[in-house]
Amino acid sequence: MLKLLTIGGVALLAGCSGTSTYSTFTHEAGALVGGGGFGNSIMNNTQIMNGEKSYVIGMSHRFSEEVTSTVNFAFNSSQLDAGARATLAQQANWIRQFPEVRFRVYGHTDAVGSSGYNKALGLRRANAVVRYLSSQGISRSRLEAVVSFGETQPLVVTEGKERRNRRTVTEVSGFVDGHPTVMDGKYAQIVYRGYVDSAKVPSTLTGISDSVTTSGE
Repeated sequence: MLKLLTIGGVALLAGCSGTSTYSTFTHEAGALVGGGGFGNSIMNNTQIMNGEKSYVIGMSHRFSEEVTSTVNFAFNSSQLDAGARATLAQQANWIRQFPEVRFRVYGHTDAVGSSGYNKALGLRRANAVVRYLSSQGISRSRLEAVVSFGETQPLVVTEGKERRNRRTVTEVSGFVDGHPTVMDGKYAQIVYRGYVDSAKVPSTLTGISDSVTTSGE
C-alpha cells in the first residue's frame, strides 16, 4: 500500500514499510555530505549554522570577481615578472582588508616535461607567490602553498607550450586559526569595511570643473 504525500505542491510516494527515498524535506542539512558517515555531515551543519561555510564561499567568489586571482609565468620558470608583481600587489591590498581569512595558492604548469618535474615546478611557482604576498605585509601564517596540480588542470588543452597554463591561482581557503567566527558580532564590521572601500574615488585627477563650458568652436 502506498501513500501519496504532497509537500509544497510536490508529490512524493512513500511506502507503508517505513522506508523512504532520501528527501531534503525530512533530513537534516548536509546529511548526504561525506557519503553516509555522520562526521562530515556534522561538520558541514556546524559550518552552515555558524556562518563559516557561506562566508568562505561568498568571500571566494568576491575575491575572484574583484581582483585578478591568476598570474602567469615564462616557460620553465618560477620567476615573477612585472605583470605578475602588479597583480600580486593588487591581491595583497585586497587580502589586507580581511585579516580573519586564510588563502591558498595553487601552482600549475603546461604539459611540456615529465609529470614529476612539473608538479615540483608548480609548487615552486606557488611558493614564489606566497613569498611575494608575504613581502607585501601579509602574515605567512595566512598563506598556504602546499598544493600543486602540475600539468593536470590545463586551461588550454595542448601538449605544447602554453603560457595560460603556466600559472598560479590564489583562492580563499578558510579562517585564521583561533580567530572569532564572523557570526560573533564581526560580520557587520566586515561588510562595513567593504562599503567604505567601495566609496573611494576611482580617480585622483584634480582641477576638473563640474560646470559645463561652451566655446565658439
